Amino acid sequence: MAGFVASDSDSPPDVALLDFVRDVVRMSAGTNSLKVFKKDCTDLVRRIVLLTHLFQEIRDFNGVQFRPVHTSCSSSSSSSSSSSSSSGSDSSPSPWLCDLVAALKDTKRLVFIASTFRSCSSSSEEVTRKILFQFQCVTLKLENALGNLPYDRFDISEEVQEQVELVRAQMRRAAEKYGSLTAIPPSVVQSQLLKKNMDMLNLNNWADNFDVEENGVVDHEITVKFDEFPNCRGFMNNGVDQLIFEGLEKKLPSSSEACSDGQDASTKKSGDQVKNSDGVSIPDDFLCPISLEIMRDPVIVSTGQTYERSYVQRWIDCGNTTCPKTQQKLQNLTLTPNYVLRSLITQWCVDHNIEQPTGLTNGKIKKCDGSYRDVCEEMAAIETLVRKLTSHSIAEQRASVTEIRSLSKRSTDNRILIAEAGAIPNLVNLLTAADVLIQENAVTSILNLSIYENNKGLIMLAGAVPSIVQVLRVGSMEARENAAATLFSLSLADENRIIIGASGATPALVDLLETGSPRGKKDAATALFNLCIYQGNKGRAVRAGIIPALLRMLNVSGNSMVDEALTIMSVLASHQEAKVAMVKASTIPVLIDLLRTGLARNKENAAAILLALCKRDTDNLSCISRLGAKIPLTELSKSGTERAKRKATSLLEHLGKLQQL
Repeated sequence: MAGFVASDSDSPPDVALLDFVRDVVRMSAGTNSLKVFKKDCTDLVRRIVLLTHLFQEIRDFNGVQFRPVHTSCSSSSSSSSSSSSSSGSDSSPSPWLCDLVAALKDTKRLVFIASTFRSCSSSSEEVTRKILFQFQCVTLKLENALGNLPYDRFDISEEVQEQVELVRAQMRRAAEKYGSLTAIPPSVVQSQLLKKNMDMLNLNNWADNFDVEENGVVDHEITVKFDEFPNCRGFMNNGVDQLIFEGLEKKLPSSSEACSDGQDASTKKSGDQVKNSDGVSIPDDFLCPISLEIMRDPVIVSTGQTYERSYVQRWIDCGNTTCPKTQQKLQNLTLTPNYVLRSLITQWCVDHNIEQPTGLTNGKIKKCDGSYRDVCEEMAAIETLVRKLTSHSIAEQRASVTEIRSLSKRSTDNRILIAEAGAIPNLVNLLTAADVLIQENAVTSILNLSIYENNKGLIMLAGAVPSIVQVLRVGSMEARENAAATLFSLSLADENRIIIGASGATPALVDLLETGSPRGKKDAATALFNLCIYQGNKGRAVRAGIIPALLRMLNVSGNSMVDEALTIMSVLASHQEAKVAMVKASTIPVLIDLLRTGLARNKENAAAILLALCKRDTDNLSCISRLGAKIPLTELSKSGTERAKRKATSLLEHLGKLQQL
């Protein structure tokens, strides 16, 4: 039994972090579908596995000498401020490292307990609640520890930082879910110590009171086999860890949420069946194997497996050529709609009175108070308008699309009904209409409809992007503005950024950024920023000439879009092609001038961009040194925003090292 708390205290901390990952995965590998907390363990371990890249970069960094972290190193209450003040040469381990190691040890202990627990006694319900509370505690402790990481000190890449922030966001949401189960808000849990709560479980007598199956999980000689832990498959390669992580962390309840308050824990099912909030079991065949959500647009891949279109498309777009579920080689990348399954899912939702993804059920829409409103008359009127969109009369088309634009602006209910009436494909067809007014109203209607999240997928499914890009290129100024705003709205979904970026939208957006109206420039900037979050679109933006365009915005006196230009630059600065383009365009002197004269937000972004340009580049460091950046950086490190202080301090450290060479 003691094996699960075996200490890694004598290992170098950078190595010990990876050891914790391997230990946690090994312990959970023996969890079978009969375990009460199978899904809870799987979710928690998946998040830990996603930190592997972070721990590897910490391990591979040579600039900090670690001291061993002993068992006495525990979470510090002041850890939130420690990351910026601790030094690699301190005589004791940094508080951020103590917090992280303590959180990982607690995770290791909890996974062992939860993965070996089975409900088999009258007191098991009470213990189940206590273990759920431990999941809440551990999740919050990990989220807090990750929030104090000194990224700059370890030269952590931008991609890994984004992944860690994603993990933190998922942990915050998970903690809130556990809070709803335990009736203990996260703010209260923050003040609790996990070890104290663990003691309530009376671990010394655990084996006497409950049925514990060790299954060899504490054998430290066991080699980790990821094949025995199917939900980890694919996390560590091909760059798809974020895809799987996001997909599996969506809206379905955990194993503990699937039961009503009065159920005994022994009746819960984790993994074999999923239940909605009303206790209705959802057939496994209706769930996407990637997202674990009810499929709205099921498609079949060449292996015969069915997935939700958006999730399997993202899998393929990330460079994978195997079936996510079977790991078989895909003979082709064709996605064939599964109309039969889609029809069965729709009928099943109607039969069980379950709200479908469209939000419309049996001619009724659910109101915010939980009751339903009959919309049959409204639906009939909208269907009439939709039919007129295909009329041979230009005047009738113009009148109907104008009315749909007005309706789609008014309410979410209208956006649901218009999409349900089949308007989206017809509106997409009108994007290429010769009539300017029809085109303007069509693209604006699509923009309004895209505000409702579920409509985004329908718009993409209708093949709207190429036509929207065409409007962006040659439409009227109002149509171009709204086309850019539509691309921004659609790009809020991660998978859509890839499709939009590959559609040729970037050059058209850059052109609007330079030549558009003030509103058009704003719309183009927000769309470009969102698209460039995806690494593959950064090179496209650079090749489209975005760097000179942004630089001109910075050089124009009184330009109201300096903030937008710097924000986009800060996103691009992690891309090598963008770095070269920035240096070639003489961006560095402009950024240093902003350090002296810009607003607080501008100084912050300028420092962040300069830091990205100067990392691992002595030529750029020498350049900012010659241009006198040290004085404004010193001032910024004392009086800037918290982020600006960190960036400026890191740059000053790099400059100090350069002078020592």
